Amino acid sequence: MIPWESKSLLENSPGITRRRVLDWMARGGLATMLAGLPRLTRATDDEVVRIAYLPITDATPLLVAHALGFFAEQGLEVAPPVSFKGWDTLVRGFAEGHFNLVHLLKPIPVWMRYNNAFPVKIVSWAHTNGSAIVVGNESTIREFGDFSGKRMAIPYWYSMHNIVLQAGLRKVGIQPMVDQGEKVAAGVCALKVIPPPLMVKALANGTTDGYVVAEPFAAMGEMGGAGKVFRFTGDIWRDHPCCVVCMHESATRQKPQWTQKIMNAVVKGALHASDHREETARLLAKEGKGYLPVSADTVQRAISHYNPKDYSDPVAIRHQEAWHNQRIDFNPYPYPSATRMIVEMMNQTLVSDDHTFLTKITADFVAKDLVEYEFVQKALAEHPHWQSLHGVPSDHPFEREETLLV
Repeated sequence: MIPWESKSLLENSPGITRRRVLDWMARGGLATMLAGLPRLTRATDDEVVRIAYLPITDATPLLVAHALGFFAEQGLEVAPPVSFKGWDTLVRGFAEGHFNLVHLLKPIPVWMRYNNAFPVKIVSWAHTNGSAIVVGNESTIREFGDFSGKRMAIPYWYSMHNIVLQAGLRKVGIQPMVDQGEKVAAGVCALKVIPPPLMVKALANGTTDGYVVAEPFAAMGEMGGAGKVFRFTGDIWRDHPCCVVCMHESATRQKPQWTQKIMNAVVKGALHASDHREETARLLAKEGKGYLPVSADTVQRAISHYNPKDYSDPVAIRHQEAWHNQRIDFNPYPYPSATRMIVEMMNQTLVSDDHTFLTKITADFVAKDLVEYEFVQKALAEHPHWQSLHGVPSDHPFEREETLLV
C-alpha cells in the first residue's frame, strides 16, 4: 500500500512537472510501474527530515539515527520513517519529492542521474557487505557453475546484488538472461526481480532456485529452514558498498547547513551501529522499534554471525584469513574507487532495459559528479575513531583499492 495521498508532489513545483517526472522514470524502464500507482501528495517545502527505506539492514544508520534522537540532537525535526516492500515505489516517492533522505542500491542513483537526468546525490554509504547469495536448503549448488539451468531472484536490476551475481556467472561462462518463465537451458541462468520481503517464500515454494539479497533476508532463509548461504557477497567483493544514502541535489546546494546536520546524524548512527551491534539488533527488530519485521535473534544473526566453520557446505566464506570481514559493516565514507568500479561493472551487467547511457559517461566522471564528499568528511572529523573501523586503510583513510575474487 502506498502510504500517502493522491495528488502529485511536484505538480505545483516551479520547473518540475509530473510530466517531467514521468518522462524521467519512463526512460529508465518504469513506465508500467508508474501507470499503476496513485498520484502523490505534494510535500511541504519545510526542513522536516523525511526518510524512506526498505526493511533491510542497509537502512541501519538512518533508523538508528531516528530511534536514538541523533537528528533531534542536531536541531532537526524528523518524521517517522516510511517502509516500502520494493525499490520501484521507494524510488518513485523520492523522485516525486515526498522523501528527502533515502537509502538506495548504489547503481540506482547512477541510473537515475545519467539515464533519467534526475538530480540525485550520494552523500554517504549506508553500509558495506551485508548481503548473501542463498540457495535452497536441499540444493546441490556448490559452485557458480552449478547455476547452469537455474532461476535466481534479484532485488532490482540496478543493484550490487545483480552485479556481483553476474560477475560469478561470467567467471564460469554461464550466460545470464531475463527470466521469461520458460524452461531454462543448460549454460544459462534466468534472473527475475522479486522484492526482498517475498524472496524467502519464493525459495520455499520453488518459484526460484535461489536469491541474492540484503540482510536480514539471508538470515531469515537460514533460520526458517528454507535456504542456506551459498556465498556472502562481501567474500567476493571485499567490503563492497551496497546501499548508499541519497538526497536531492537541490538540498545539498541550497541548504548546506541543513544537509550537514543530517549527515552528522547519519554518520553518528552508522558509528553507533558499528560499536553496539547487539543493541542495534534489538532496536531494529520487532521487539524494539519494529523497523524490521523480524525478531531480534534474526537481526543479530544478520549483523554478527560470520563463522567460517558454520558455512562449510557450501563454502560460503573463502577469504576470511586474508580479509577478516564481518557479515556487515557500517563505514559511511563513499570511496571513489568503488564508484568507479561499479560503473565499469554496470557496463558488463545484463539488465531488463536499455542501458546504453553508460557508454556516454566515464567512471572517473561519475565518481566526481554523483557523490558529495564534503558533508560526510566534516561529519567524520567529529569522530576520529572512525579510522579504526574495519575496512578503513590505516595510511590513507579516504583512499582504498578494490578487490574482487570470485
